[in-house]
Amino acid sequence: MHQLTDGRYLLRVGSQSLPFPAGDIEAMKRSRLQRATEMQFLPDATLADLDLDLVQELAHRSGMHLFPEELLVHYRLAEKSDGRLRLTLAAVLLFAKDPTRWHPRCGIEFIRWEGTERRTGAELNVVKRIRMEAPLVRLVEEAYRTIQPFIPERQRLVDLFFEERWAYPTFAWQEAIINAVAHRDYRLQGLGIEVHLFDNRMEVWSPGELVEPVTLEKLRHGERVHASRNPRIVRVLTAFGYMRELGEGIPRMFEVMEQEGLRPPEFRLEGGRFVVTLWSTPIYRPETMRWLRRFEQQGLTRNQLRLLAYAREHGGRFTSRAYQKLVGVDIYTASRDIKDLMRRGIVRLTRPRGRIYEIIEEPEKVVEKPPEFAAIEPILREKGFVKNEDIRKALGISRIQAFRLLQRLTEQGFLRKAGKGRGAHYVPDERMLQRQTEMHRSQ
Repeated sequence: MHQLTDGRYLLRVGSQSLPFPAGDIEAMKRSRLQRATEMQFLPDATLADLDLDLVQELAHRSGMHLFPEELLVHYRLAEKSDGRLRLTLAAVLLFAKDPTRWHPRCGIEFIRWEGTERRTGAELNVVKRIRMEAPLVRLVEEAYRTIQPFIPERQRLVDLFFEERWAYPTFAWQEAIINAVAHRDYRLQGLGIEVHLFDNRMEVWSPGELVEPVTLEKLRHGERVHASRNPRIVRVLTAFGYMRELGEGIPRMFEVMEQEGLRPPEFRLEGGRFVVTLWSTPIYRPETMRWLRRFEQQGLTRNQLRLLAYAREHGGRFTSRAYQKLVGVDIYTASRDIKDLMRRGIVRLTRPRGRIYEIIEEPEKVVEKPPEFAAIEPILREKGFVKNEDIRKALGISRIQAFRLLQRLTEQGFLRKAGKGRGAHYVPDERMLQRQTEMHRSQ
């Protein structure tokens, strides 16, 4: 933070100098008191308590040829006094063979719940509970490795084929965990980091309030803001490649969640803890996400894509006010973004008085019957439906190829799935066939 000669304050974030309200200076001073925790010296901690291989790995990653004592002093994790090396809490949390000796709750607890709510007593629905304890430079990696097998998969349509994707984008849930480890309040020794996985969401609970100038409002808007309660711990974790000190994590979490068609991350403070919630439920219908792909090469902003998806879900129309409320921008930004969409020929103004806009849809084209569909039409006329085995026999293809063909014909609208499991079969989608016939007549 810097004060200019005219009295204004600027906060340096990466390569930018951002205005900083003078009224927040006192709040920042108060937050510095919280940052003193990692700098506390532990009189009973010695170099023998540390895993020196981990310290040596830091030297290797940093490109420094220093002895462990010199490296710890360089990173301000220790200091020499009266010929003795004094270690800080940050040093033992990062590198101690047994960090719980100095902090009983410095690990991560993972709980997998059955269903979408917590139940207790006779209805306790805990499926799995795992406690992870390790030096922080290993704890993050151990958490990733332990939790990954519990992340469910979901199907996403890609180029008319269903592709298996993780229910939560890897970057999003791993970023939530590394942030919890790096920025939690280590003064609170009775609380630990908790990761709760439900059927529809993941929650990462981190002890401590937010550090100024970070606020819930800024986080909820996906702003690029950076501050650390534990700058020495953050510096080492950055050297190990787990994070960057540029405030990029939260905005990218929003980006990857939206790319997968999921609800944006949610943030809240509860009981002295900061909670990040990631939802696995799509925010838009699969058809809308497929429709959005037509704009991938047009360089639209994330907010503009959200607007188009919103409009698609609401009859193809929207207002400037709805856009402002949707993404949290002011009237001038909304006007600029909407005008850009108009210049690109994507939307148009339909009611000047009410300022109602609509998406310009391309004229519907005739979808010709694929040759594979023509080959199975005799079976459909005879039986009224087809199954995977019918496709295999008629076309001489494998079970997987037949499965993919049925998916493609279903997505194109020629077939409609009926039944489940072994009773699953496919019937003609009369709506598509009728629409196709009518459009041929009109031409």
